[in-house]
Amino acid sequence: MTQTTETRASTRPEGEPADVLGRVRALQPMLAGNGAQGETDRRVVEESVTALTEAGAFRIAQPKRYGGLQTSMRTMLDVSAAVGEADGGTAWVVTLCNVCAWLAGLFPERAQDDVWADAPDAKVSGVLAPTADAMKIDGGYRVSGRWYYNSGSWHAQWAVLGIPLVDAHGEVVDQGLALIPRTDLELEETWFVAGMRSSGSNCLIAKDVVVPDHRVISVPAAINGDYATERTDEKLYRSAFVPLLSLVLAGPQLGMGRKALQIVTEKAAKKAISYTFYTAQSDSVAFQLQIAEAAMLIDTAHLHAYRAADDIDTAAANGVYPDVLARTRVRADTAWVLEHTTKAIDILLSAHGAGSFAEVNPLQRIWRDSAVAARHAVTLPAVNYEIYGKALLGRDDQITPLI
Repeated sequence: MTQTTETRASTRPEGEPADVLGRVRALQPMLAGNGAQGETDRRVVEESVTALTEAGAFRIAQPKRYGGLQTSMRTMLDVSAAVGEADGGTAWVVTLCNVCAWLAGLFPERAQDDVWADAPDAKVSGVLAPTADAMKIDGGYRVSGRWYYNSGSWHAQWAVLGIPLVDAHGEVVDQGLALIPRTDLELEETWFVAGMRSSGSNCLIAKDVVVPDHRVISVPAAINGDYATERTDEKLYRSAFVPLLSLVLAGPQLGMGRKALQIVTEKAAKKAISYTFYTAQSDSVAFQLQIAEAAMLIDTAHLHAYRAADDIDTAAANGVYPDVLARTRVRADTAWVLEHTTKAIDILLSAHGAGSFAEVNPLQRIWRDSAVAARHAVTLPAVNYEIYGKALLGRDDQITPLI
């Protein structure tokens, strides 16, 4: 598992984050064209995955030591949103693979070498829930379990998976994340859903898989900013754990919201309002009001997303771990993004009319993908607002350790 710095660097995508964004935007027509097929196949079309890999879209959270771009929370949002303008399911896979690459960057360098030293294009998927059994053995753990729902499962070569950490007597002493090669895992197709079908969020299964100690980290320690990586100078991997894991899920929503607004506004001058005298939707004051409201909701979502990203990036750059209040505000900001984007999309579909739901209309897939993605447990508005409200009031009855 050795590789020279020169060899690693040769695999790095050319340019900076702005160049990656430019390349992703150039791919949008192809990504959009493959969207329907990806939904039918329940996995992103391989042409799209290959093109995004070559564009560097999967490298933005990978350490530079392995040819990655090692960017920022803000860039993670921007890249996911750019892909989301073309296809929500593809954006979700890019998002989850990138955030799981970031998780891999928190492990000891020996574990990171396992993933990328000989395969710099390797992708990582993951599930944090510790839905497994573990046995302590010399030098590591023996793990068996099932993990739902593993987005990007078809395309990843590694997975970071939640496990209970036990002592020699089998008593649970901690919660961990285990980095496991995909070759050690089975896949069961379980992702049969109304939206985000192409995300391939299937079940990964481990049966007596041995995981060495260097490929296991503590989740409670990570929540408090105590990471296992020796590279403490790499500011991206000083980012706050739960805030980054939650906010990254807002990226696809931003892109889908922008695309829905674009579709509806561009068609408004040529689309009549049935059973009225309006030969163009754009002539209707009621329609104008709906468009304005939707646009403001989408703008507001971006403002909150970027505020939260700046909070995460600034703290990481300064080597400061955000306090509980700051971290819970990011969860609230994330919820605000999802709540307002989904509301904007609903308004846009109503304004556009019943044709929004034709199978040939991309709006219906945006609506379904956005609605499914918005129900991720880490982003639920009611839950996240309660978490933030308790922090604002200084209460000691929080409902989750994931802060």
